[in-house]
Amino acid sequence: MPALRTEVTEITTGLAMFGYRTLDEALEVRPASISNVTDDHFDRLLAARGSGQLARAFEVAWENGVAFARAPEGLRGRPPWWLEWKGGQRPPGYEQIPADLRVDHVYLVSCKYGSDILTNSSPANLFDRRLSDRKDDRSDWFLEVAPEQYQAFYASCREALGTTRLPAHVGDLEPPHRAVLKRSLPRRLTGDLAAVYEMFAATAAAASASRWMSGLKTMRLREEMLWRLLRLQSAPYFVLGESAGGRPLRYRVGTPWDFRTRYRLVDMEATADQDRSQPVVCWVARVRDLNTGSDLDVAGHVEVRWSHGRFAQVPEAKVYLDTGHHAVPGYVPLDVNGIGQLALRTDTET
Repeated sequence: MPALRTEVTEITTGLAMFGYRTLDEALEVRPASISNVTDDHFDRLLAARGSGQLARAFEVAWENGVAFARAPEGLRGRPPWWLEWKGGQRPPGYEQIPADLRVDHVYLVSCKYGSDILTNSSPANLFDRRLSDRKDDRSDWFLEVAPEQYQAFYASCREALGTTRLPAHVGDLEPPHRAVLKRSLPRRLTGDLAAVYEMFAATAAAASASRWMSGLKTMRLREEMLWRLLRLQSAPYFVLGESAGGRPLRYRVGTPWDFRTRYRLVDMEATADQDRSQPVVCWVARVRDLNTGSDLDVAGHVEVRWSHGRFAQVPEAKVYLDTGHHAVPGYVPLDVNGIGQLALRTDTET
């Protein structure tokens, strides 16, 4: 079941497109033209609304849905006939378009609230396979790219905990051992342990960046990599939400076709960030705007880290966007100045 915040933001974004005067009216009507939303969902939303819980999330999601309904690139003031919420459905494999709502079987909408993460994958899927092929990879990336430094850090942790019940080699860790390390290690490392960790993190970051760039030798491969990082797909879709910094997100994600019509990739590079306290790879792409002839940069970073604590699970690669969303080539802001009047619902049921 999705978390309450997810239900609030995604369902409210969809409800706002129907043309009701207020969110309270929409929740009271419980329109039948939004699929996969049950009475239980409406009951939870009404309870949260009545208690004042997640008030900001309700407000922003409602405003985003109304903006999309009025926008010339969106519904142009016409309430939808049918709206589908994905809810807890998740495909078994990688989904290219991260849509949470589908409007009139045509418009795909991704609801993105409070996060600047572009994608989350295994390090091998990102650095080796360049997001072209997603596999269920449970290998330990740190063993591949920094085996000596990884072993040195693990040995230091084992010694600091004063236990011989953990295996001598980091490659022999099993889930119960990982649980012990997660539970026992301090959140903040100090002294020699911190120094050994910093050496390990720097080596892992540098090796990950080098491995990534070794697979991006041609401009074509770098261009494809940028498209995949930015999640440009063969069909356009919309993103409605709020950035981690609280800025409203309302834009259309174009296709590679749209990108090449307006832009040209000048170059792309990835480097290790040695100033971070964990393995981090920074990436930046320089893009030329063919309309103006000027160059602009789109940048981000990848955190290569354990999920849920040190040693708890095999490493993951979280890709973050550092450039503001509305300044990214291929992301087209909704035309808020050209917003038309939204036709209001006058019926009690859709």
